[in-house]
Amino acid sequence: MKCPFCHHEDTQVLDTRVSEEGDAIRRRRRCIHCDKRFTTYERIELMMPVIVKKNGSRAEFDPAKLRASLMLALRKRPVSAEAVDEAIHRIEEKLLSSGAREVVSGQIGELVMRELKRLDKIAYIRFASVYKSFEDVAEFQDAIAEVRQERKSTRQ
Repeated sequence: MKCPFCHHEDTQVLDTRVSEEGDAIRRRRRCIHCDKRFTTYERIELMMPVIVKKNGSRAEFDPAKLRASLMLALRKRPVSAEAVDEAIHRIEEKLLSSGAREVVSGQIGELVMRELKRLDKIAYIRFASVYKSFEDVAEFQDAIAEVRQERKSTRQ
């Protein structure tokens, strides 16, 4: 670790502790050259996959866009903010655990639909109508029938 004062390459670790939050390692260091002390933090850096859009362009994963999509579908529905946060967390976990460096946007859409189906059936239908580009009432009826069928099978 390079000293921030004299830029000497050799420093000594005096003390190592886990941060109060438990998400970082705090190291107290001393420069061998100038004898000044400083603190460094080591944190985990997780890289979310890059999103490949339908047109082939690439964009960084943006949790704010994910939240906005969920909130739009859930507008005026009785779903708590905590439930939305948990859904976002599950989607992020699935993306991270996939290990993929790139993910097509359609995969994220499918993950969002799965979470919405779990949270609120009306929000699921709203999102599916836009995501799947429903052309007529029959497609709405098919989606509603699918939700009803799943509901019947979970009751039995």
